[in-house]
Amino acid sequence: MRDPYTVLGLARNASPEEIKSAYRKLARTMHPDVNRDDPKAEDKFKEISGAHELLSDPQKRARFDRGEIDAQGNERGFRPGPGAGAGGFRGRRGAAGGGGPRPGAGFGGFNFDSMFADDDVISDMLRQASRGPGGPGAHPQRGQDAQYRLKVTFVEAALGCTKRITLTNRKTLDVRIPPGWEDGKAMRLKGQGGESPNGGPKGDALVEIGIKDHAFFKREGQNVALTLPVTLKEAVLGAKVAVPTLEGKVSVTVPEGSNSGATLRLRGKGIPGENDVRGDLLVKLSITLDDPKDDKLVSLVKKLKDPDIDPREKAGLFTET
Repeated sequence: MRDPYTVLGLARNASPEEIKSAYRKLARTMHPDVNRDDPKAEDKFKEISGAHELLSDPQKRARFDRGEIDAQGNERGFRPGPGAGAGGFRGRRGAAGGGGPRPGAGFGGFNFDSMFADDDVISDMLRQASRGPGGPGAHPQRGQDAQYRLKVTFVEAALGCTKRITLTNRKTLDVRIPPGWEDGKAMRLKGQGGESPNGGPKGDALVEIGIKDHAFFKREGQNVALTLPVTLKEAVLGAKVAVPTLEGKVSVTVPEGSNSGATLRLRGKGIPGENDVRGDLLVKLSITLDDPKDDKLVSLVKKLKDPDIDPREKAGLFTET
């Protein structure tokens, strides 16, 4: 076996916590059950397990660092015999002298049940691998996950809601969607998926939640954008107008002398975020003429003098870049 520090990607002064963390990460990604198409997956996993067994034992690690034993845990110059366990470590012998790993041990001859007692997912994977695939001793397999899609309105996603879904087994379930939900995110419902083929735990239900487009609200991060039509009189003279929000109408003052494109910011009227801090409602004013061909309006506009500066020039539309 290669140098155990190299196998786990560790420095020689790595702490016990770093050794455990590195092994956990590798065990999750390199386990044979998640690499079924790799014929060398089991050998790689045994190497990772063997490296962890040596480095997680303070006495073995110290002896290895001093050069007294090799990466397989054997005395320098000793070649392991037929009784050696997986990864080159010798299995514990029973009273009758039989070799090999003890019951409940996995690759490398150590006990996965105690090693991963606080990690249910990887513990299940490793215990299953240690008993071998199939047969009466196989660990019960987890049921398959079920996929669902659910559509909610813009306001429901922004403020949160409860929706009822019907599972494939015809069971109905109320799903609580928290405020600020983002389009396309999926929710995992534990134990609401398919049945196990051999008495194991059920799979999960994965509910992908899509958001319907709103007629006039648009999401911009935690803010909500809205284009608000106002009359020419309201824009020029100022006025109090009604504005829709996620929770209903509110009254807003349009300042005197407002122009199209001006934006009013309504604090805390946007989408809830972390720690219940909400974004804002951004109200963009758009001057709308009720009847552009009204005779009185046409007569009034004719009396207005032309601006001193072309508004297109003032906006820089023709500036070369």
